Amino acid sequence: MRIATWNVNSLKARLEKVEWWLERAAPDILLLQETKLADDTAPLLPFSMAGYELLHHGEGRWNGVAIVSRVGLADVVTNFGDGAVRPSLAAAAGPGDEEDFDPSREARMVSAICGGIRVVSIYAPNGRLVGSPFYAGKLAWFARLRRWLDEAQEPGAPLVIGGDFNVAPADLDVWDPAAAHGGTHVSEPERDAFRSLLDWGLEDTWRSRNPGLRRFTWWDYRAGNFQRDEGMRIDHLLATRPVAARIVAVEVDREARKGKPVPSDHAPLVMDLDEPGRPFNAGWSDAAARIADRVAARRGAAGA
Repeated sequence: MRIATWNVNSLKARLEKVEWWLERAAPDILLLQETKLADDTAPLLPFSMAGYELLHHGEGRWNGVAIVSRVGLADVVTNFGDGAVRPSLAAAAGPGDEEDFDPSREARMVSAICGGIRVVSIYAPNGRLVGSPFYAGKLAWFARLRRWLDEAQEPGAPLVIGGDFNVAPADLDVWDPAAAHGGTHVSEPERDAFRSLLDWGLEDTWRSRNPGLRRFTWWDYRAGNFQRDEGMRIDHLLATRPVAARIVAVEVDREARKGKPVPSDHAPLVMDLDEPGRPFNAGWSDAAARIADRVAARRGAAGA
């Protein structure tokens, strides 16, 4: 079984790219984030034609999460079971309206049982600025996720939580820890919240299989960041022991961050259970020399 997660940064804008990637990688389950759609506008037909069911949980203008499955969808949970989220289509435009001060009212969590595994697609709040109300809301949201695990799940059961956590767990997961220091995604309270999920009984599947390897899942759209590999590892697939014991491979598909159709600023993170899925060239080996040359050139220009 192949399980993947991908923040697509608008499913409407990135639908052609997603369809391309389904054919490229043939996941059994794909967890999507930042779909930016209402449920009644979710594109069910293209996924159905590709052999998948689409479970979508959205609010319209911002956020939005989904599960794409060809191994069934059962026992659906949204928003931790806390009730409906607020619609954002009618929200007034303004710099503070993208996120509510209470992210528990936003479409950031959807879960279902697929192929015998409870899978959860999450889109954690960004936090914006350390010390801001948005940052406090981010930490409160992570506390709610941990409480849901405590109250509704068991570490001994097959469970995968995947998505955009907006947390780089360690300095190895950041292109330049000094440059990122003091910002969101790398602060100790955020990292503590991430570690709390591991303490509950989840495994960071990428890091456990690649203990010393630096690879990222997100690169800012600003010119050159992707080409110089200046990114962060903020998208994760966390699994309980019954799932982690079945893992044969975990990879980031760097190639999906390139070219046309226009890519997201995130790359898919892919995990294979029991046996390898459809082969694809993730592009890391080919890119290594080019990245090193660009970094060296930038350092040389800075020292000139």
